[in-house]
Amino acid sequence: MIKYLVSLACLLPFVSNSQDLLNLSNVTGNMETNLQYLNSDTLIGAAAPEQKAVMNTYMNVNYSLGKFRTGVRFESYLPAVAGYPAFYDGTGIGYRYAQYAGDRLSVTAGNFYEQFGSGLNFRSYEERALGLDNVMDGVNIKFLPIKGIQLKGVFGKQRYRFDDGKVELSSGVVRGVDGELNLNDLIKKFSASKFKVSIGASFISKYQKANNDTIEIPLNIGSYGLRANLKYSKFYLNVEYVKKENDPSTQNGYIYNTGHAALINAGYSTKGFGILLSARSIDNMSFRSDRSVVGNQLMINYLPALSKQHTYNLAGTLYPYAAVPNGEVAYQVEVLYKIPKDSKLGGHYGTDIQLNSAIALNPMRHYSDVDFAKTRIYYKGNLFDSSDSLYFYDFNLHIYRKLSKKFKASLHYFHFVFNNDVNIVTKNAHGNITADIGVAEFQYTAKKHSIRLELQGLFTQTDKGNWATALLEYTFSPHWFVAVMDQYNYGNPDPVHRLHYLLGSFGYSFDNTRFMFSYGKQRAGIVCIGGVCRPVPATNGLTFTFTTAF
Repeated sequence: MIKYLVSLACLLPFVSNSQDLLNLSNVTGNMETNLQYLNSDTLIGAAAPEQKAVMNTYMNVNYSLGKFRTGVRFESYLPAVAGYPAFYDGTGIGYRYAQYAGDRLSVTAGNFYEQFGSGLNFRSYEERALGLDNVMDGVNIKFLPIKGIQLKGVFGKQRYRFDDGKVELSSGVVRGVDGELNLNDLIKKFSASKFKVSIGASFISKYQKANNDTIEIPLNIGSYGLRANLKYSKFYLNVEYVKKENDPSTQNGYIYNTGHAALINAGYSTKGFGILLSARSIDNMSFRSDRSVVGNQLMINYLPALSKQHTYNLAGTLYPYAAVPNGEVAYQVEVLYKIPKDSKLGGHYGTDIQLNSAIALNPMRHYSDVDFAKTRIYYKGNLFDSSDSLYFYDFNLHIYRKLSKKFKASLHYFHFVFNNDVNIVTKNAHGNITADIGVAEFQYTAKKHSIRLELQGLFTQTDKGNWATALLEYTFSPHWFVAVMDQYNYGNPDPVHRLHYLLGSFGYSFDNTRFMFSYGKQRAGIVCIGGVCRPVPATNGLTFTFTTAF
């Protein structure tokens, strides 16, 4: 790929002497470096690697000429930062592609990311904070035959590992097509209607050679999806359903059950008020290009989170919830309301209130007397048929208020019930963990100066007991910022581990470049993005982050 790019650059001056053609060419890119110098700390469970210093670095370089585009991503893990999967190691090219993007046709060869609908059937994406990258390697075609119709096709293998500076692909091959019709664009009489309708369908399949001598393994496994997006005035409804053929794997115990997933989002919004209702039912929906792999790698589909993704430290990293691909039934409701300005309760600037609640339950499974050894069909599961066994419950309330032109504040309350036997986040508890969290945030801004204070408290009688967190951040726009955060596990049952986790940081930014240094202790926890999670180990040391774009 490097030889290809160099050759292309050398040939450009001879392609044409036209200055207009050269003006069409463009080089863009970005770079990110995360470097840690780590110390051992037995009290918090932090272990320093032999090298002491670890680093993740990424650099994207893209070249475009008219409708043609090509690029590479260099990656370096020497070794990877704390908590990253062990198979990220070495330096090399982790992503390369060539693309033609016309008005109606787009063709990509090499690496690409793509998604069908909400991703229930297929999603190829990268999330660096999770160490997740299931990028496709093959061909991606998008075609718009007429206005209102969009067709997609994918064919290739998924990235599995980046070991010793080389990309290792999955053993299975992924193939799929997707189509979407926008009826308002297709039907002239419907174009001006307030009723907006689009429908879509997708099919994705994988092929993998059999690697089990005990049972018969299907080599080709398909998954079918239908979806519809409806909107009228201030109302909307999104529905998607996926049916997957029997896919025996390590994660499901090599059963022959089929899988299904359904996602429903309905909402209403007007000035000062909005409501969102969501429901999801999934059963046996772990779909990978390699049946023997577990964890976050090689997922063909994506199960989006139904619970709210919290950003505050204690709420977001101690007891977050990830979807259970083997099966769950979940519901969510969110209400947003703005108390009007200059009212008795709303104050001069008004007050925003946000209420959210989500619950996930174990699905009801109906077992029969059929001989499992012969059929390998373990149970029957129906859509939205749930038991009373709780996986997760989340209730949270947020109040935001601007008190003056320079001062604003917010209050937040969270109530969690977390089934630690389903998604294990701690070794110190079994069954349900109940926790209550309160957060108060204050921010004062004057010209180029801004000061923000966060006070957080977590209260629980299980696991490691109560926590308190304080964060003070000062920003001098547009370049400098400095912050200090302390997390204190004052309620730990073991007095030896009633520790402070003090972390200081400062940074500088200009144009598209940002530097940040932080030093101190960070506790072990869980990081979740979009319902996908990974554990983060405790660390003690220096972290340097650098990002730039060009």
